[in-house]
Amino acid sequence: MKILHIISSPRGNASYSIKLGNEVIARLITKYPGSTVKTHDLTDTPFPHLEESHLTSFMTEPEQRSAAQAEAAKHSDEAIAELMEADIIVIGAPMYNFNIHSTLKAWLDHITRAGVTFTYSANGPVGLVKNKKAYLAISSGGIYSNGPMKSFDFIEPYLTTMLNFIGITDITTYRVEGVAITDIQQHALASAVDKIAV
Repeated sequence: MKILHIISSPRGNASYSIKLGNEVIARLITKYPGSTVKTHDLTDTPFPHLEESHLTSFMTEPEQRSAAQAEAAKHSDEAIAELMEADIIVIGAPMYNFNIHSTLKAWLDHITRAGVTFTYSANGPVGLVKNKKAYLAISSGGIYSNGPMKSFDFIEPYLTTMLNFIGITDITTYRVEGVAITDIQQHALASAVDKIAV
């Protein structure tokens, strides 16, 4: 199996989403011996926010792009190639203000392209990224998977919608929650790891 690990936390070794993602990958490697892992840390190589130059290059056939347009499309083309090559995608997503980090949003903007990762049909949009499995490793200071704060969680609904849109429908979510709550934080990661089943 080819595993792609997308990291969006800027906290490095202190990041709970990275730790949780690593635990998911460790179990995948045990299940699929010989698997390879490619890690893409979006905070080390952040994707630019979409500008006119990017959008123009996306709408231009590759063989017709100018040198400037080819350069503008480079990040997107490389990210999509990484995605297409992978069998399994593990996405680390810490919660910031109830949603994903902006680096992850930029990555999603670059991989969601008409005619490449999705297309329009008479019956609506159709995802073109097929036969992939995705795991979401979500971390948060509070509890958002259930209870009174559940409606504030825009991470899982958004990521699920975006991945479904491009064709990835086999998605499993794991969460490490309550890392800022005194009575929970010490056991939050261990509790999350115990729930991992791949």
